[in-house]
Order: sequence, then C-alpha cells, then structure tokens
Amino acid sequence: MDFDIDYRLLLKWTAAQGRLVRAFYYTLLMEDQDYSPIRPLVDWLDYNGYTMVTKPAREYTDSQGRRKVKGSIDVELAIDMMEIADNVDHIMIFSGDGDFRRLIEAVQRKGVRVTVVSTIKSSPPDGGGRTASSGRSFHGS
Repeated sequence: MDFDIDYRLLLKWTAAQGRLVRAFYYTLLMEDQDYSPIRPLVDWLDYNGYTMVTKPAREYTDSQGRRKVKGSIDVELAIDMMEIADNVDHIMIFSGDGDFRRLIEAVQRKGVRVTVVSTIKSSPPDGGGRTASSGRSFHGS
C-alpha cells in the first residue's frame, strides 16, 4: 500500500459507527524467524484492543529461484465471520481479496449488513462493490 493506517483512529472510527463488538486483525507470521518486521504491529494491536488471529507462514524458493511465501488465513476469517454473524447486524471487512465474495453473500443471507473497505488498486472481496451492502475505497498517496 502507498499509505499508512492509523489503527488507533480506525478503531475509534469503527466504534463511532455503532456498537463495536470486536475488531479482528488477521495476519501471517513467518515461522522459523527470530524477528518479524510485523511483530511490533501485532503486539501493539493486541495491546490496544484488537483481537489478533495469526498463523504461521512458510517461506520457500520455487523452481525458478523466486522467493515465495506459503500460507493463508482466509479460512480463519471466514469461520469467525460466520460465527459472529448471528450476534451482529453489521460487519465491516477491510480486504482487497476477491475470494470473500461468497462469504459476504452467505453473511448477508443471515440478514447482516456488510461494508467492504478496500484500496482502489485492489480487487474488493465483493467483486467491486456489487455484493456488499455498502463499500468504501481509499486512494493511496
């Protein structure tokens, strides 16, 4: 991304939109690393009110010598979203992953309003705002 996110302000803003039940943050962490550049952010978010969901990622080199990272946290997000849908009336998802379209549709069938927030450069999980109840796009500077 071409911009930084103020996670404290984001939490405050989402809480102002209604009653905030929980703010999840999903990320992969490299296994077998003594230090991860994302670790300070993960620790700060955990300390400041976010529910952290982490999963180990594995680094490998493909047949053409390119460094690749293997891991996905999509299933964890989908399960949490389906479980919490029975107890909320609005879910906000911050993602540019188009794989979440069916998840969003399933949650909406439960009567939950879904807002998708993504950058203009990413492909939003609802295929461009056609599935979500509402959408927001952010431009990087």
